[in-house]
Parts: sequence; structure tokens; C-alpha cells
Amino acid sequence: MAVNEGDTAPDFTMPTDGGGTVRLSDLKGKPVILYFYPKDDTPGCTKEACGFRDSLPDFSGAGATVIGVSKDTVAKHDKFKAKYDLTFPLASDEDGAVCEAYGTWVEKSMYGRKYMGIDRATFLIDGDGKLAKIWRKVKVPGHVEDVLAAVKSL
Repeated sequence: MAVNEGDTAPDFTMPTDGGGTVRLSDLKGKPVILYFYPKDDTPGCTKEACGFRDSLPDFSGAGATVIGVSKDTVAKHDKFKAKYDLTFPLASDEDGAVCEAYGTWVEKSMYGRKYMGIDRATFLIDGDGKLAKIWRKVKVPGHVEDVLAAVKSL
């Protein structure tokens, strides 16, 4: 299932690092950046997470909430957050239901081998709960800046 810009963002409730919970419907009224990434503590995912961390004051200044999502466990998220001093929630989608709802659980291919994995993607959800902008097959360099510009244009 894939979602498109202009659609209502699928609601979710997921456990987060530190024993917390995040529910999209609780964040209504302000922009939410929901970014999906394949795996904690891998080079591209670390670079992306640190980019969001470094720009978090700008996102917060625009009233936006940043949430990272992968299928890693909460315990792995706790270690990843501590190692890189990440200052935003990392949500655990272990069963893949949220990845499925947003269309980020896809067939991938590496060295001719096909497998299922998370497509690096970011969703900007506006204060009304609509998908304002979607980035799929994200390339990390420059991505955080693109997302910030989109948030500021809301």
C-alpha cells in the first residue's frame, strides 16, 4: 500500500526509545517529519539521524516534530540514541505495520539478491494530518535541508 501527497497520513501508535510511546493523532496541530530508515548504527542511517539531530533547533523553531522509524527494537534504538546523542524519538515498528501503511516495506536488490527491506523515505505531515510532501528513495546528502525548507514553506 502506498500513500500519496494530499492523503490523510495513516495514524499509528509505536513504542519509542526510553520506554515511551508516540501516537500520530496526539501530534495534530503541528507538522511532523516521519522518516523511515533501514537500520540503526549503519553509515547512511547514522549520517541521516545526525543530520536531523543537528538541525533539530531549526525544526523545533518551525514547530515541527521529528520522528525516526525503523524495525529495530527499542533496546537497539536506546543504544543508537545514546551513542550519537540523538535528541528526537526513534520509534520501533518491529511488526512492520507502519512501514506497510506508508509503503516503505519494499523489495530491494543487492548484488543480484532480492530481499525485503525499508525504503529510506521521509513524510512531512501538516498540522491537519495530511501528507504535505513525500520523499522516497532518499539520498542522505542535502536531504535534511530539503525537508527543513518544506517545513518552513507550510
